[in-house]
Amino acid sequence: MPPPLPHEPNPRLAANVMHFARLLRRAGLPVGPAETIAAQDALTRIDLGSKTQARTALRTAMIHRREHREVFDQAFALFWRDPAAAEQAAAMALFDAQKKPKTEKPPPAARRVAEAFAPKADKPRQPQEEPPTTDMAMTVSAQERLQQMDFEAMGAAEISQAKREIRRLVLPLDLRRTRRARPDPNGPITDLRRTIRTSLRQGGEILSIARNRRITRPPPLVVLCDISGSMSRYAQILMHFLHAVTNDRDRVHVFLFGTRLSNVSRQLKARDPEVAFQMVAHAVPDWSGGTRIGEALASFNHLWAKRVLGQGAVVLLITDGLDRDGAHGLAENMDRLHRSCTRLVWLNPLLRWTGFEPKSQGIRAMLPHVDEFRPVHNLASLRALIESLSRPAPQKGTN
Repeated sequence: MPPPLPHEPNPRLAANVMHFARLLRRAGLPVGPAETIAAQDALTRIDLGSKTQARTALRTAMIHRREHREVFDQAFALFWRDPAAAEQAAAMALFDAQKKPKTEKPPPAARRVAEAFAPKADKPRQPQEEPPTTDMAMTVSAQERLQQMDFEAMGAAEISQAKREIRRLVLPLDLRRTRRARPDPNGPITDLRRTIRTSLRQGGEILSIARNRRITRPPPLVVLCDISGSMSRYAQILMHFLHAVTNDRDRVHVFLFGTRLSNVSRQLKARDPEVAFQMVAHAVPDWSGGTRIGEALASFNHLWAKRVLGQGAVVLLITDGLDRDGAHGLAENMDRLHRSCTRLVWLNPLLRWTGFEPKSQGIRAMLPHVDEFRPVHNLASLRALIESLSRPAPQKGTN
């Protein structure tokens, strides 16, 4: 017997799904029209009387990353509320009123969903005869607060502002001369072959001397970013920076690693960031898992080092240095990586703490083989990184 055909979606249900998708977008999840249509179709194929089936259908159709499940579950519980549960909560409030309230910090997912669910306050209209005034002190202080705020402490609104600021960042690496040359009438290099070839068109008489100039271009940029559980919050925001850099310049190679190494350079070439991140999510199976830094670096040195580490490449290693394998083989692979590139910069979010000390085995094994050790936890640290990379690279072996 063939399965029954799905019934037509209820217009009221379709409107609720559309509002739920808007809530998820305000919470920072990449939910577009395709996910909304898929969610409406999924609800027509299940028993709407089962809340578990509805939650599973919506999560399957609208969520593509494992780290977004917590935000989705918080938003689902808040949006698709049960009236009976509200009455029971009101009755239980009589008993809870006598208890001492606990001051607990809500999880990041609940904070983001609460901020997205809160209605926008209507701004009072100013009189027509009075020109609008702007408090420059408050504007500057809010901007400075956003620059210094830790990525892990940001809510949905701050994350959206930080992503817009990150997309404006430009990474002008120090230019290097290559072996290739281009025609230039004022160049310092004489091109004898082109001069003779031009004279043949004029009966063998040399009327001008052809000259060339060496081409200068920024060196290749190679990024190795840790996407393990301890780095997932920072990696999600830094992906916007890596996407902007990849689309702004050529010869950028991005690798993500947790328990395995994944090359996502081609996926980040997509102009639309949401499309690029969805492609990355499908290509990377170990997001928010464990960390095997030594194994990932060994795989990079064996498979990719000779392909991408040429012409004075600069390597950005983004990780907290907490290795699952106890730094097995980490020092040897870090030493090989350091000798294969011109500049190795380690970006560690743990440096945001004033009393940071390299106590773990992984950090102690990696630290002697880097040229720079910098923090990466807010917008100010990213701007400082750009200023550092824009200056000429220091010579290795000098302080």
